[in-house]
Amino acid sequence: MGTIVVFENVSLDGVLQDPTGEEGFSRHDWRAGITPTDREAWNRLILDDALGAQALLLGRRSYEFFAGRYPSRTGRLADRMNGLPKYVASTTLSDPGWKNSTILDGDIVQKAARLKHTVKGEIRVYASSQLVHTLIEHDLVDELRLAVFPLVMGAGDRLFDPTGAPKALRLVGNRTVGDSLAYLTYQW
Repeated sequence: MGTIVVFENVSLDGVLQDPTGEEGFSRHDWRAGITPTDREAWNRLILDDALGAQALLLGRRSYEFFAGRYPSRTGRLADRMNGLPKYVASTTLSDPGWKNSTILDGDIVQKAARLKHTVKGEIRVYASSQLVHTLIEHDLVDELRLAVFPLVMGAGDRLFDPTGAPKALRLVGNRTVGDSLAYLTYQW
């Protein structure tokens, strides 16, 4: 049986929206404010995380973001992202285009639950805030991994839906990445 593991880059105040500044929300690339040492350590963290995944589960917008970048890239991270099976929660996408991609249309709660029974190992969710809210609301997330960037955004989509029920989490890992990033791992 698989586990759903959410990995998110978040600000200190819990914002996860547009960390690269490419969506136009803030026009600020969070990575621009960290040291080269932090950047290298964060890149290693991302690679290690991707290498531990057996499949990706993404929302449509995040899928399109990654699919617009990774097929033309090279290197270990690109090879891993391109090679992993990818499952896309979408009712509007018909032809995913990125190799090893499958559209999950219809009831994503049922589809994600079924996916947990068919994939052995970790199913990684990256950068998919609406999907993450739905998965958390329906108790489908087994582990939450947060790379916490040392900045306060003040506004933006947050990791937890403000209308959601309280969720008790247990801290199972914490470490510093580089000189100023925190990496926190929680389980339910």
